[in-house]
Amino acid sequence: MLYLAPPKQATPANAGPDWPTLIERLKQKAKVPLLKRFYEVTNTNGDTPLSELEFVALDLETTGLDPLKSEIISVGLVPFTLSRIHCRDAKHWIVKPRKALHEDSVVFHGITHSDVCDAPDLRRILEEVLAALEGKIVVVHYRRIEREFIDSAIKQRLGEGLLFPVIDTLEIESWFYRKPRHKFWSCVLRKPLTSIRLADSRRRYNLPFYQGHNALIDAIATAELLQAQVAHRFSPDCPLKALWR
Repeated sequence: MLYLAPPKQATPANAGPDWPTLIERLKQKAKVPLLKRFYEVTNTNGDTPLSELEFVALDLETTGLDPLKSEIISVGLVPFTLSRIHCRDAKHWIVKPRKALHEDSVVFHGITHSDVCDAPDLRRILEEVLAALEGKIVVVHYRRIEREFIDSAIKQRLGEGLLFPVIDTLEIESWFYRKPRHKFWSCVLRKPLTSIRLADSRRRYNLPFYQGHNALIDAIATAELLQAQVAHRFSPDCPLKALWR
């Protein structure tokens, strides 16, 4: 498939939050030392070019889509830069939910009752997970899963939630394929909108197909997708604040 890249330095629809101010407030309010340390090393320099940043792609497998009712059962992450993915430092955990798995959940991600039977609770690996994220820019494909599930799970275990800036590769695709004019013509022509799911988004950049719904594989796929998005749609000199959310 021939991919015709639009001009460099595409402009996002709107700016992200004032993360420096927000993180400073969260740091002052944090009572749990683990979370306070996380905020102290969070990168809030929005002027840093993407080419100078260290990222970590994060993906979760969960028992459902509601962070208040569903639980995390798998965590995958991989550190990377715009030029390299550090697969040797990738990490993958299966964790034990506090409620029994539903059949639909098992079919979706392939993690079975026997897989989670002897797995640790998220609390036991939480320090290691946060250490892998500390000081890096977290990259996800649909932040309402990863960030909200992490926040909810930590709040249940430590009594405090966790909030941090992310780059959302799904939202980046939405800037180009979910504009009002796209929705208008989709309605008029009765055709579905262009898919911005992870596998479909990767296909537009000629990235290889990976079997989805494995947290580690999806984390690697997300890292590759951001590299492609920056190469085709932005520039390595693009400031972090243009993309973080």
